[in-house]
Amino acid sequence: MPRIIPFLFLPSLLFCLSLAAQTKKSGPVITDFGSVWEIESPDFATDSSKQFKAVFDIMDSPDDPVAFNEKIETAARFLNMHAQSGVPASQLKIALVVHNKASKDIISNEAYQKHFGTNNPNYDLVKALLNAGGQIIFCGQSSLARGFPKEELIEGVQLSLSAMTALIQLQDDDYKLIKF
Repeated sequence: MPRIIPFLFLPSLLFCLSLAAQTKKSGPVITDFGSVWEIESPDFATDSSKQFKAVFDIMDSPDDPVAFNEKIETAARFLNMHAQSGVPASQLKIALVVHNKASKDIISNEAYQKHFGTNNPNYDLVKALLNAGGQIIFCGQSSLARGFPKEELIEGVQLSLSAMTALIQLQDDDYKLIKF
């Protein structure tokens, strides 16, 4: 085997080693969820004087009732990555509009036990988002269609007429839609 071949692998090895040196971290807004990578010297700089208002359209959820909903964690990642990048937490506003299959993810542990025989795997994350000043708004249409009445919601979750209504109103209030 020619000696030049090992040198072809050197750049890949160096790249892998540099990735291994980096770790994701959570906080400072949501300490137990929302780990993100630090991006050093981005070409498109984050304007830390700007107010960031985001509304997350949360409609999907894993079918397995013991599985964590990573779509909800997106809001924690949003808060943490911007705060880690120098945006004051007071300039970060989030709202989650929850409907469809994700309806189950915002009910109390007691209600979740009743429906699924286990605690809600999303309970602590939802409480952390609420405690950080986030709004979590539940579609009233999904509430009735999915069988999760207002009384079963995690304390602090708001019931709306519909997800459509909440999304329109929040976007009218300059929240930018994040759908993924």
